Amino acid sequence: MANRGQKRVEIIDELPADKRACSSLEFRPSSSNSSIQTQINSANSTPETNDAETHNVDMDTSSSGSASSRSEEEEHERYSTHDSCDSDDAVPKHSSVRSYQRQRSFGDNGRLRSALSHLSEGTEPSGQLAALTELCEVLSFCSEDSLSSMMADSLSPVLVQLARHESNPDIMLLAIRALTYLCDVSPRASGFLVRHDAVPVLCQRLMAIEYSDIAEECLQALEKISREQPLACLQAGAIMAVLRIIDFFSTSVQRVALSTVVNICKKVPAECPSPFMEAVPILCKLLQYEDQQLVENVVICLMKIAERVSQSSEMLVELCKHGIVNQAMHLIHLNSRTTLSQPIYNGLIGLLVRLSSGSIVAFRTLHELNISCTLKDILATYDISHGISSLHAVEGQSNQVHEVLKLLNELLPPVARDQDVQQEMSDKESFLVNDPDLLHKFGSDILPTLIQVVNSGANLYVCYCCVLVIKKLVYFSKSEMLAELLENANISSFLAGVFTRKDQHVLILALQIAEIILQKLSGVFLNSFMKEGVFFAIDALMIPEKCSQSIFPVFNGIQLPSDSSQKFVSKVVLRCLCYAFDAGQSPIASEAGTCKLEKDDVQSLAKHIKTTYFAPELCDSENGLTDILQNLRALSALLSDLMNMPVSSDASTHDEEKFYCLLHQVMEKLNGREPVSTFEFIESGIVKSLVNYISNGQYLREKVNFHGSSDHYYHIGKRFEVFARLFSSYSSLDEESPVSLLIRKLQSALSSLENFPVILSHSSKQRNWFATVPNGRCMPHPCLRVRFVRGEGEMCLCDYSDDVVTVDPFSSLDSIEGFLLPKVRIEKTNPIETAALAMDPMESVQLQIPSNVNPGPGQGESSGRVEPDNMSTDLTEIQEDEAKLSESPLGQAENLQQRNPGETTFSNDSHLASVEKLVQDPSAEDMSRQSQYPPSSSNGDAFSKLAFYLEGQELDRALTLYQAVLQQKIKADHEINMGAKLWSQVYILTYRIAVEPKDDNPQKCHISAQDSFALDKIEAYMQNTSLFTNIFNCELSSDLDKSSPTYEVLFLLKSLEGLNRFTFHLMSHERIHSFAEGLVDNLDNLKVDVHSVSQNEFVSSKLTEKLEQQMRDSLALSVGGMPLWCNQLMASCPFLFSFEARCKYFRLSAFGPQLVQPQTLSNNNSGVPRDGRSSPGSLPRKKFVVWRDRILESAAQMMDLYAHVKVPIEVVYNEEVGSGLGPTLEFYTLVSHEFQKSGIGMWREDHSSFLDRKGLQTEDSGILMSPFGLFPRPWPSSLDSSDGIQFSEVINKFVLLGEVVAKALQDGRVLDLPFSKAFYKLILQQELSLYDIQSFDPGLGRTLLEFQALVNRRKFLKSALEENSCNTVDACFRNTRIEDLCLDFTLPGYPDYILHQDHKMVNMDNLEEYVSLVVDATIYAGISGQVEAFKSGFNKVFPIKHLQIFIEEELERLLCGERDFWAFNELLDHIKFDHGYAASSPPITNLLEIMREFSQEQRRAFLQFVTGAPRLPPGGLASLNPKLTIVRKHCSNYVDADLPSVMTCANYLKLPPYSSKDKMKEKLLYAITEGQGSFHLS
Repeated sequence: MANRGQKRVEIIDELPADKRACSSLEFRPSSSNSSIQTQINSANSTPETNDAETHNVDMDTSSSGSASSRSEEEEHERYSTHDSCDSDDAVPKHSSVRSYQRQRSFGDNGRLRSALSHLSEGTEPSGQLAALTELCEVLSFCSEDSLSSMMADSLSPVLVQLARHESNPDIMLLAIRALTYLCDVSPRASGFLVRHDAVPVLCQRLMAIEYSDIAEECLQALEKISREQPLACLQAGAIMAVLRIIDFFSTSVQRVALSTVVNICKKVPAECPSPFMEAVPILCKLLQYEDQQLVENVVICLMKIAERVSQSSEMLVELCKHGIVNQAMHLIHLNSRTTLSQPIYNGLIGLLVRLSSGSIVAFRTLHELNISCTLKDILATYDISHGISSLHAVEGQSNQVHEVLKLLNELLPPVARDQDVQQEMSDKESFLVNDPDLLHKFGSDILPTLIQVVNSGANLYVCYCCVLVIKKLVYFSKSEMLAELLENANISSFLAGVFTRKDQHVLILALQIAEIILQKLSGVFLNSFMKEGVFFAIDALMIPEKCSQSIFPVFNGIQLPSDSSQKFVSKVVLRCLCYAFDAGQSPIASEAGTCKLEKDDVQSLAKHIKTTYFAPELCDSENGLTDILQNLRALSALLSDLMNMPVSSDASTHDEEKFYCLLHQVMEKLNGREPVSTFEFIESGIVKSLVNYISNGQYLREKVNFHGSSDHYYHIGKRFEVFARLFSSYSSLDEESPVSLLIRKLQSALSSLENFPVILSHSSKQRNWFATVPNGRCMPHPCLRVRFVRGEGEMCLCDYSDDVVTVDPFSSLDSIEGFLLPKVRIEKTNPIETAALAMDPMESVQLQIPSNVNPGPGQGESSGRVEPDNMSTDLTEIQEDEAKLSESPLGQAENLQQRNPGETTFSNDSHLASVEKLVQDPSAEDMSRQSQYPPSSSNGDAFSKLAFYLEGQELDRALTLYQAVLQQKIKADHEINMGAKLWSQVYILTYRIAVEPKDDNPQKCHISAQDSFALDKIEAYMQNTSLFTNIFNCELSSDLDKSSPTYEVLFLLKSLEGLNRFTFHLMSHERIHSFAEGLVDNLDNLKVDVHSVSQNEFVSSKLTEKLEQQMRDSLALSVGGMPLWCNQLMASCPFLFSFEARCKYFRLSAFGPQLVQPQTLSNNNSGVPRDGRSSPGSLPRKKFVVWRDRILESAAQMMDLYAHVKVPIEVVYNEEVGSGLGPTLEFYTLVSHEFQKSGIGMWREDHSSFLDRKGLQTEDSGILMSPFGLFPRPWPSSLDSSDGIQFSEVINKFVLLGEVVAKALQDGRVLDLPFSKAFYKLILQQELSLYDIQSFDPGLGRTLLEFQALVNRRKFLKSALEENSCNTVDACFRNTRIEDLCLDFTLPGYPDYILHQDHKMVNMDNLEEYVSLVVDATIYAGISGQVEAFKSGFNKVFPIKHLQIFIEEELERLLCGERDFWAFNELLDHIKFDHGYAASSPPITNLLEIMREFSQEQRRAFLQFVTGAPRLPPGGLASLNPKLTIVRKHCSNYVDADLPSVMTCANYLKLPPYSSKDKMKEKLLYAITEGQGSFHLS
């Protein structure tokens, strides 16, 4: 009888066995199918029963019977029929369907009338039972069309009467079931049932509770009726009837009962709250339950009840009496047993807001329960960039930060002078006055957190709310308490930062806080306000035009909102901040409200504070300066004097020592007893002086050529070396590095100075727009309206059209030119010329390619902008389009143009030939590139380009049209309105023939630079060219004036970050130089110890938060949809952004929005796809069958098919039933191991050391042991084969390796490839030098350095002494003559690699040539073919240039996951225990201890056994998605004889409850060593 009340469900066809190996649907957090949840939660269900279900519900090979597949097909069908008309031949089909429906409806009507007649005639109970059974069957299958209103009205009284049939429970059961089905078929039937008193009857049956199955059926019926008739249910007492018996039922039935209460609470008007209040005690008790759905429904009920009684403080007090506050506190705690969904969690905080607002009892209880500690934890762990983007978020799903700030605001009474205080509010104030300890605890918890929120770059709305709460806290704290609270808060620096905000609401609050502090603690904070610049900020506010603005650039930006500086405010706040905490108003209503501030309020209060608290003599800006500021200015002046001294080689050493001495003095000041404030640091000018000196004045130049004969390079190199000495001057680990302190000061200065705008669209509607330009297709985002107008006097072009066209806002100007130029040219051209017209030599653009084609082989270097719908196209369509494309001349021309200068792209047919040509003649490649891209002016009009103008200003071709529009508005100081006006406005775009700039022949310059580099690769100071080129020759941000303090701070940070990574190179070079000059006598002293600063020191939390907000915007469909500063800073200063934020940016720029997982952009703080596990509805996936005995061959076939396809690939092993993520991750691991096998000729091999894994996989004994990482083996250009290995095979393997690495990054898979740091630098397209050799071959690298030191010493002595006196001086290497080393001109370790054709022996005279040739063979010519092959394979998947925002260590983390496995204290936090196990279970305790005792190899094996990969994804255990779950395995026989089993696609370990820890360890080790290598049913 338990399931008698359930309606028949659809039967789903079973899948074949090979699709049923593992089911991850039940274990995915995003899965919310209630029927599945019910099965999981049922008592007799075990995980093993679900092992035979498929997890491939979102794959294109999945069964059509699965629910998600059906829903996707229906959705596709719905969209495919949008705006389409039925064809003529479809009419007969529709008519036949309608005919069938009429016949069925007629048949159902007949059966219903028959059943009604039998029930109405007073037949015997048996007949009634038969009639009810027939009725239930008809109702369960009929449609609403089959049931007329008259029939429903006729059935209602009969069924209600039979529901009272107490003598026969079966009749009652079937009658109530028929009522349920009746409401299901026709919602109007609820009204008829209510009219015939069905609700009281059902409530009566519930209260009687004679039969549990009848009670369950009553609950089902009431739930249906309550949807349409909530008021009738309320009046009949349904709430209490349902709640009083709720404990008697199972969880699934309890959910139905609570749904009834929710329906009533949601829809009943707030006229009589008493029936609701009666239910509160039971609802509060239900909050203690652990079922998430049940608790969430209870929270919804309580929210609605509190909303109805919010106007009555007595009712609110009554609510609080039942423990609602205590229960809510437990639920919002971060360690709560019940996890609530985000909207319900926010609503629960909102419930506390409502209670504390109207009830002193709730107010007192929350303080006594230490609510501040919980709210502090929420704010600390919650990503602030999730904060309010607009006040529209108040509607519907409220925002978490918003609700927390509202609650904090309610937990402090309003300030008396702000508004008329009611008696109830004064009760709150008196409560805090009488119990100051509670206020002190509240303040000590909240104040530092709020300051951190504001300083981290929170938007204006969040900033205002935080500052308002701080103002209240300062106001209600007594002097002694306030002094204690502010002691460690650095409130002066905080206020100085707030004063840089450009909104009068925030400014007035900051002024009020300053006034209150000066009132209560004037003596304590007056000097601090002077030191941090608060006084000068107030002075600037009072008289904006005063000269102090030019003296103190920190506050140059402070202007009142009457002018256009308010443009950034309008992007974030859509209504006046005066109404920020108004709970009762909707945003639209309050938007019309007028601002409560007067125009002169800010100036008046600033003037009052200055005249009241600051002495008149301080008004003189010179007298107001602190001693530290004056001392720093003096040091800055000395640095400037040093810079202005005439530069000569003789005096350079003296100048360097003076510079080092000044640097030390600056560092001592920064690290002195009295701290240096951010204001003092900025205003001292020390940053400008440092930047000017170390760059030799070059930082203001556009481009700096370091390959010329200029002395600039020499002096800059020497000055950087002096700066690098700071990194090694402090060897103590306990002592803080002076460089860290300087970086921290620069970060504080950057946070104070930068004003990069966050421009949010606030667009919430999801619909399609059609863009005519450039490709004529639908877009998921709005389009810009543009009219193209020919420039005045332009004779070579014709008019386009007067019509307004829609343009994809994220299209580049090159693609717009490709659309427009053929239409406005006067001359007629053939298609190939037309295609060539729009080709930019440095940036490839897909003009005539169909919009759904992804770049295939040879097109890897496509433009960085990714079309949003590239990835939604079916594979067959892509392949067909590519086939068509390859046949056309245009496709071939495009293929050629897609190649990027500076890189070699191989076709499948010509790998070897290209490589050999490159090795034999490196300059040939450059010459071919030069001819490949002829100058646009060399062929007359054939290659002419268009220039576009908006409002008279020429647009930058590097920008998207959207970015160009934004830049124009910002430069013109216009208000930026991101609403409908931006998209409805028509933009006049003027086009002209572009005036070609003078051709400086950059290719020729590049060749000459390469030639000079090849002539003497290790000449002095040429080792670090890439460092200085990177620092000087990239634009930090076009928004910044190079003379601005922000630019100087960014430039110094970029210089320090480069120094941090190149310190070893610079210091090694300096030691070699010292050895040459005789300052160092021993070669052993060439060793350098470098203490690098952590890369996290360079991360700006404020800019990271701004970028996070920007990427979360609905227009962030590509990086072209963000303000230009995001792209430029990411390209020039990526270190400013956190690794997680850069991972999100990388995926957005490389793959577009659809490959950025939904959870990646919202809930996953790691920023990378969590172990590649996407949600079931995210993207279709492709299946590929592989053979275990032919892994590399299978990988090559997979890449041939899918390298260019932007959909995830899942692996199925031949003759194994397992499929899903586990086999896929294992496949990438196996491929990684294949690439590490000895004897394949790819890597520098040490034949004496192999990895011996006796306890693990014996077949892996051939894997290379590479303690310093894998680096390509050098191959001479003259050899086609070596040791039986063909060079062409090696090249093909590197191409495949590039494809596999790129595909793993695209799909979010983890590889087990220990590349060396130097190889990662090559992947990132960085140059290597002599100093990098030590990173992968320490012995060779150190010997070459020492040889080079001997060469340099010989050169120095030759220049200093007479020639004949240096023949015997220092001609020895470690007491051995060079000739006695018996070195010949072959590459060490590779006797078949001939360095010089003469085969001569190495001596002191040719040692320099030998070192140069060894370096060239090791890191240049000898590996160039392999590296270019790797890049060519990589570019087939996506452009490798997108990786350049990472450093080597980060790229390793992104590709190979975490080096560290887990900390023991993390295990409990990130492992889920379920189905018979809890954290305290003895088997779990044993398992955690065993995991802690594992060796490194055992940990790798355990991870591969459970997840499929031997390393954790970036972020560690916390990033595994789903969580690592351990459940009890039910064994049929003897427990200790069974083995653990896993479901890798769900990270699901089924562990038997072994009798002892030793037995568990034995079985676990056996399973992880012997249980790998196949996927079968467990």
